[in-house]
Amino acid sequence: MKPGARLKWQVTLLIAAMLLWPLALAAEAEYAQVMKGRELEFPRDHGSHPAFRTEWWYVTGWLEDSQGKPLGFQVTFFRTRPGRKGNNPSRFAARQVLIAHAALADPAKGRLIHDQRVARAGFGLAEAAEGNTNVSIDDWHFSRESGRYLARIPAREFSLDLVFEVSQPPLLQGEAGFSPKGTDPRSASHYYSVPQLRVSGSIHRNGRAEPVRGTAWLDHEWSSEYLAQGAVGWDWIGINLDDGGALMAFRMRGGDGATLWAGGTRRAPGGKTQALRRDQVEFAPRHKWRSPRTGVTYPIALEVRAGELSLGIEPLLEDQELDARNTTGTIYWEGAVRALSGGRIVGKGYLELTGYWKPMGL
Repeated sequence: MKPGARLKWQVTLLIAAMLLWPLALAAEAEYAQVMKGRELEFPRDHGSHPAFRTEWWYVTGWLEDSQGKPLGFQVTFFRTRPGRKGNNPSRFAARQVLIAHAALADPAKGRLIHDQRVARAGFGLAEAAEGNTNVSIDDWHFSRESGRYLARIPAREFSLDLVFEVSQPPLLQGEAGFSPKGTDPRSASHYYSVPQLRVSGSIHRNGRAEPVRGTAWLDHEWSSEYLAQGAVGWDWIGINLDDGGALMAFRMRGGDGATLWAGGTRRAPGGKTQALRRDQVEFAPRHKWRSPRTGVTYPIALEVRAGELSLGIEPLLEDQELDARNTTGTIYWEGAVRALSGGRIVGKGYLELTGYWKPMGL
């Protein structure tokens, strides 16, 4: 081989090695698996579980402004562990990524107002602490302190400064916190909720701050294999019932819209809890809305059967679509809803509709 050709070959090998070296360090990660029978422990399980692929703290609720007008709000922090092993020695390697969404559903605006952030964990800029709830991205914070939750979210078009007082113990979803999402036992999550949170604090919008109060629902869920094979998304409700009870119900949908799996949990006013089997939960669309921005159609009004309870679900306003392509890479509908029985309002909460734009990928 001529010297020039040899040098060219050596340079080519060097470049190839430089390109492949990070990939060699970044082999597929081994994620922790959700295990049936694992007991949830508090306060430990209020915190982050970094060995799992995906985790979220999801607080949604209804507020009344200073004039008694209703508002819906959402504050969500996601933690995700990238699909690579954490043996890259660089301090800048993204071992954990945090994403945050915040939204305000204001009927006066006629649409959802929302903001979002994303950052790799570390450097004092983003954190998902273990042992207790404490998640943040820059000056966005959601934490648990002295038995209550705090949210401080200075978004672009609004700000939230809210306190959530706990009135009920955690509601363990599924089988003592083990929530199946399909027939494959790997398609499951560890999942609990804290319903009937009493909310106080203030919001800042239109150039001024005003006091608010209301009720909220917190979901904390973590998993490594959330979606079962063939599932494209889910429909979910979390409802604070006016009698002091609570209802969570969901269904996993296939590409044809059929229900692949369903489940839920109902807490009676006295605290008795009933886990709902897949055959006890049904979602029947009653009214669909088509987004003028994305063209996606969502069933925003439904009839939901959960055991012996049947509820009509109606939105506070139609346009509560959240475009999160810049962070979680998807578009979904997440909105404040009323629950009705016999034409009478019996509760308020939130409805989430995913996978109607494109199949979800977690």
